[in-house]
Amino acid sequence: MTRLEKNTEFIKAEAKRLGFLSCGISKAEFLEEEAPRLEQWLKENRHGEMRYMENHFDKRLDPTKLVEGAKSVVSLLYNYYPSATQNLESYNISKYAYGRDYHFVIKDKLKEFMQCIHDEIGEVGGRVFVDSAPVLDKAWAAKSGLGWIGKNTNLLSKKTGSFFFIAELIIDLELECDTPVTDHCGTCTACIDACPTDAIYEPYKVDGSKCISYYTIELKNEIPKSEQGKFEDWMFGCDICQDVCPWNRFSKPHNEPLFNPHPDLLHMTKSDWEELTKETFGQIFKKSAVKRTKFSGLKRNIDFLKN
Repeated sequence: MTRLEKNTEFIKAEAKRLGFLSCGISKAEFLEEEAPRLEQWLKENRHGEMRYMENHFDKRLDPTKLVEGAKSVVSLLYNYYPSATQNLESYNISKYAYGRDYHFVIKDKLKEFMQCIHDEIGEVGGRVFVDSAPVLDKAWAAKSGLGWIGKNTNLLSKKTGSFFFIAELIIDLELECDTPVTDHCGTCTACIDACPTDAIYEPYKVDGSKCISYYTIELKNEIPKSEQGKFEDWMFGCDICQDVCPWNRFSKPHNEPLFNPHPDLLHMTKSDWEELTKETFGQIFKKSAVKRTKFSGLKRNIDFLKN
């Protein structure tokens, strides 16, 4: 076995040991296909108030601008599909935010991963990423053969659906690359048909500024009155286009204790949420990604749903 093969095998085995669903590798190079798409999307203002999307355009497309001498992008998937979901008589929170904030949970695993690489292979330069820098994670995961970009623009996998986080190691170590998989959306339009705000305006194209996740998390101003009655009880994020996707019938519950929700979260009713206090918010969402919208933001969303 060559050194290249040995290093690749070690990295994939280590990813499995650390609990990642899957691991794929691609060459660290300029994303030529994505460049015009991203430019057009920004030009059409599909990012709304997410001005940060306009920053670091070159870095988003070229990993060697993030890590000098980068040779490989190691893409990783980490399952967050819960074993139990919220009360049906409740306002909804996106499943990814049920437990501990994923940034911290996965970042710790990635740091351990890098340490293991150093211990086994030697001095390898690189950085770890989990939704925390200008990295087009879905594009890299698709390039690495972990799935295809579906009509709802999420990464879809035949084996595991789409309820997973995507993370990367960008490293200056040459590895064996994987090949992309084919698209398996076929003629299905379930996600397009189900989106209540018409955010999926064409197959494979999403207007971020119309997405319920954008309105309930990213938007700092008031939610437009024109969207009243369209949110189907989503108060933080939205899983509609994933819930209806046929490939998610293959989702299996995660086994990450840190992603388990606060016990009260699953039993809260609409009236409980409407009476939410700052203290209860702090308890239920102590280390949760929901803190991003703050107590005032969540109250705004609940008030919008209530009216």
